[in-house]
Amino acid sequence: MGGGGGDGTRATLPVRRGPAWRTGPAADGGYRGTGPPTHTLPRGGRKPRLGPRLRHRRAQPVDFPPCSSDGTAMSTQTAARPIFAEGEDCRAAWREAAAGYDAPDAHLEILGKPVMERWETPYMHSLAAVAASRGGRVLEVGFGMAIAATKVEEFDIEEHWIVECNEGVFRRLEEWARTQPHKVVPLKGLWEDVMPTLPDGHFRGILYDTYPLSEESWHTHQFTFIKDHAFRLLQPGGVLTYCNLTSWGELLKTKYTDIKKMFEETQVGHLVEAGFKKENISTTVMDLVPPKDCRYYSFHKMITPTVVKQ
Repeated sequence: MGGGGGDGTRATLPVRRGPAWRTGPAADGGYRGTGPPTHTLPRGGRKPRLGPRLRHRRAQPVDFPPCSSDGTAMSTQTAARPIFAEGEDCRAAWREAAAGYDAPDAHLEILGKPVMERWETPYMHSLAAVAASRGGRVLEVGFGMAIAATKVEEFDIEEHWIVECNEGVFRRLEEWARTQPHKVVPLKGLWEDVMPTLPDGHFRGILYDTYPLSEESWHTHQFTFIKDHAFRLLQPGGVLTYCNLTSWGELLKTKYTDIKKMFEETQVGHLVEAGFKKENISTTVMDLVPPKDCRYYSFHKMITPTVVKQ
């Protein structure tokens, strides 16, 4: 998934703040807690006598909820909630919000939302291979952790244009671009603002992998991009690939057990409306089991679309 680009550059699941105890930034830059109370001895320094039942209960280990990378607690209940709360909208804060890359560079979080995780690598490489398969100029919407972008650079392309709106992710994009073998054109801003500035027929390949920024656009932001921009931006013979893992993960958890049927029933109609012909839409499916703690995807398969403009 990409780092944040409009109602796209992937970023908006429920905030990882569980009910176990409240935390917040302390004056020294750490976190203070108001949770498990500390116990003090009564006056005189003697411990109170505990009955057998109380002694047994006290000896039991306490299971506190796991903490997210920003130090806040997350309960199992919180993790099981839908990606977005009703009416939730992160657009106003997304651009300037801190990009939270963890120390092993295995996770990216923004505003407490799990934007991207390293386990996605084989799938991101599959998307990149499709987008770069025609060579020429490639457009990537959403940079994230550079997993797909780095793979695109391995192909015989001419230029690599990348749209990213989050400030921290964009800085990482600029640093990464300096060391790539092909010309990279970083484009800063929400994709909704950047796309209208790009000319028709400018790209041989497009990879759209952004994070939804609102509950309203959770399942639909990719269709807005495809219908308003993807078809016109592609050259004849050009190829589009895309994903919306936060949406597809939810659909495969609540409505579908067949990933091909999910794609056929929820995606293909919109692609045809955008101008693509059904016979030029194909998919490949790979086995890839996410880690159990992944909050946005739990299905054991992933699907890569190949959508050709004729």
